[in-house]
Amino acid sequence: MLSAKKKITKKEIKEDKLVTSYYKFYNFFMENQKRFLIGLGFIAVIVVAFILINNKKKNDNIAAANLLSKVVPLYESGSMKEAIEGVKTQNIIGLKQIVDQYGSSEQGETAKIYLANAYSVLGELDKALEYYEDYSGSNEILKATALAGKAGILQSKKEFEKASDIFMDAAHVSKTNPSNAEYVLKAGICLLEAGKKEEAKQIFESIKKDYKNITPYLELDKYITQTEL
Repeated sequence: MLSAKKKITKKEIKEDKLVTSYYKFYNFFMENQKRFLIGLGFIAVIVVAFILINNKKKNDNIAAANLLSKVVPLYESGSMKEAIEGVKTQNIIGLKQIVDQYGSSEQGETAKIYLANAYSVLGELDKALEYYEDYSGSNEILKATALAGKAGILQSKKEFEKASDIFMDAAHVSKTNPSNAEYVLKAGICLLEAGKKEEAKQIFESIKKDYKNITPYLELDKYITQTEL
C-alpha cells in the first residue's frame, strides 16, 4: 500500500530557495573571485588616493597661509617688488613663488590676488591680468576683486564697454560686498567714457535707488550732469 506523500510546508519551500540562492551566489563568486578581488583592490586604491589628495590640499593650504602671513606686510608697506620676489635674507618667500607652488590651494588663490594687485601697481598690466583671470578660489569678495581688477585693466586699455560689463559682474558676485556700489559707479564711468551717455545715466541713477544705506558718492551728481551735456 502506498504511503501518503508528505506535504511540503511553505517554510521548507522558502528554506530550499534560500539554500539554492546561496549556492548559486557561492558558485558565481568562486568563478569570478579574481574579478571581485581586483575590483575591491581598485576601490581601495581610489579611497587611499582620495585621502592622500585631501591631506595634500590641507597641508598645502596651511603652508601657503604661513608663507602669505610673512610676505603680506611687505605688500601693505608698498614694497611691491619685494612682495613679488621675496627677500632671501629675511627668509621671506615671494608671492610669485607661493602661487607657483600652492596656487591650487585656497590660500594660494588668495596669493594670486595679492600678486595681481602688486603687478598692477607696478604698471605690469598684462601680468596682473593673467593672475586676475586665473583666480578660481571660493571667496566671493576675492572673486569680485579679481573681476574688478580685470575690468580696471581693460578700462586703462580703453576697452570701456567690456570693462563696464565686468565691473557689473563684480557687483553681482555677492549681495553683501561693501564694494558693490563702487563697482557699479565704475561701470557707469566706463560707459560715459565710451560715449554711451544714456546707459551711463541709468547706471548712475540706479546707485541712488539700490544703495540708499551707503555713504553717498560726492561725485555721483557730477557724472550724472556729464551724461546730460
